[in-house]
Amino acid sequence: MRLADLIEDYKEKAGVEIKGLTLDSRQVRPGYLFAALPGRKYDGRQFMADAITNGAAVILAPTGAMLPENTGADVVLVTDDNPRRLFSLMAARFYGRQPDHVAAVTGTNGKTSVAHFTQQLWQMLGEKSASLGTLGVRGAGMTRPGALTTPEPVALQAMIADLTAAGVTHLAMEASSIGLDQHRLDGVKVSAAAFTNLSRDHLDYHETMESYFEAKARLFSDVLMEGGTAVLNADVPEYEALHEIVAARNIREISYGRHGRGIHLLKATPRPDGQNIEIRVDEETHGFYLPLVGEFQVMNALCALGLVMAEAPDNEPRTRQIVALLAELKRAPGRLELVPGHPRGAVYVDYAHTPDALEMILTALRPHTDGELVCIVGCGGDRDKGKRPVMGKIASELADEVIITDDNPRSEDPATIRAEMMVGAGAGAREIGNRREAIKTAIKELEDGDVLVIAGKGHEQGQIIGDHVEPFDDIEEASKAIKGLTS
Repeated sequence: MRLADLIEDYKEKAGVEIKGLTLDSRQVRPGYLFAALPGRKYDGRQFMADAITNGAAVILAPTGAMLPENTGADVVLVTDDNPRRLFSLMAARFYGRQPDHVAAVTGTNGKTSVAHFTQQLWQMLGEKSASLGTLGVRGAGMTRPGALTTPEPVALQAMIADLTAAGVTHLAMEASSIGLDQHRLDGVKVSAAAFTNLSRDHLDYHETMESYFEAKARLFSDVLMEGGTAVLNADVPEYEALHEIVAARNIREISYGRHGRGIHLLKATPRPDGQNIEIRVDEETHGFYLPLVGEFQVMNALCALGLVMAEAPDNEPRTRQIVALLAELKRAPGRLELVPGHPRGAVYVDYAHTPDALEMILTALRPHTDGELVCIVGCGGDRDKGKRPVMGKIASELADEVIITDDNPRSEDPATIRAEMMVGAGAGAREIGNRREAIKTAIKELEDGDVLVIAGKGHEQGQIIGDHVEPFDDIEEASKAIKGLTS
């Protein structure tokens, strides 16, 4: 593909052929474009010489950058005030193929479930659909694991193109705050965008809650296409700011929740394995059974409903059809996932790794607990330290028994992380550093009517210790511990 085809209105050396794009100088091949972008750990400009040695035809860099001395005249330097955004747009043009309808969801919690539910609803409607995010790629006969909620632009656009080639017409994807801040989604043709909620997370990156919110708001101010639809949680403090953003762009809005005008939640009544729901959509009241536990899952399901409605607004027969399908939703892997077989209590695994998410799952499980509510929780290393005592405090206030354990300590001392959590958890909490032993202990101690939630890792299948990953799966470990009781 010619350089002029990748950059709009580019004239200088426009005929240069580009055979690939990459952010990694080690992956450069002859004819590639190398994006020499400054980052938090490394500055890509330091690797321009390596990229040129490997055959780079074009270097993309921030305004003011210069090519290394003695660089051949054939190497083209392209500079831009916002090279990250330009690189994403170039990746989109390079791969060129996207599904007819792309829905993206952002928020601190609920992104994975909303994307998963949206994909399910489309599939039940007969659309060839897929989801992309924390769980990787799922749908259309594909299952690929994911390392990042929002992959870097080349990997993201390559995945989207592969899905389109496989016949996918509808894609639901997660939009992380870091991905939005780094312009990874710029170039994705998002026709519907949703916001779930905002609570403390990723402050090691964003530093302030204001910056964190601004990053997420980019999905609505910059990424969502003209003529698209915004699906907004009307029950959160951020609603008014987002409403103003989409109103200024004349974007259609569907608000959902107890204060929602598009999808109004009237009632949610807990049942042993789910809840009875009553909502009003377009002045019509609908009642149905939702096979999911917790009001936060109601909100996630309603958010997904809004994203699917966005494709055919004001189509009442289709809306009734979509609402009826909510009764068939299945939870996302590792999201309040029941580990069966305990002879006395109930054991759940959940991905909750933020204060707000932990509060939601403990609150959700309390009505289903006849005995004691037990919580195993840890915090990750090399991440926001400020949330550690907060997580400990929430666990101790909402659960009857708390075990503080390890959760991806990375390069930090695990004992230090646990100690910081214990400050908030107080004297009533126990500290069992070995996560496997913590799970075995809690499962062995469960009595009739008790409920245990193992929080923090959900679907993850590894424990990050130092610079390596050891195999570890909360669901598998819980299953083994339960079998140990009954064998």
